Amino acid sequence: MNIAFFLLPKQEVTCVTLDSTLRQTLERMEYHRYTAVPILNKHGEYAGTVTEGDLLWYMKESAGKVTFENASKFLLKDVPLRMNNKPVSIDADMEDLINLVKVQNFVPVVDDMNRFIGIVRRSQIIEYCEKFVSRKSQESL
Repeated sequence: MNIAFFLLPKQEVTCVTLDSTLRQTLERMEYHRYTAVPILNKHGEYAGTVTEGDLLWYMKESAGKVTFENASKFLLKDVPLRMNNKPVSIDADMEDLINLVKVQNFVPVVDDMNRFIGIVRRSQIIEYCEKFVSRKSQESL
């Protein structure tokens, strides 16, 4: 099975850039109701994943300097990321994808130049496995 079969392309993925402000990031996550989104650098390369927790910890550890009201003055590139969501190459094998999706809600997918091309959601892999298991159990009847 090819990873591209599961790919949600970049155009359909909510992303932020390292130069996004905290407010832009929070508002985008709130609007789409996501708890984590991929971060891209200015070259379109995958730079990491920011979570709600990253933003909350950053605000908490700022000792009151960062509030929602002034969050537009702070950049995402200054926020320490606590999760290391690893990307997978588009030509990687399914085993690599499955090993990552076990511990990540989504797996960023990059091309051979590390440019972000989309994500694979954990739910898509689970649905595929469910169909596979269901088909195998039907065959054994």
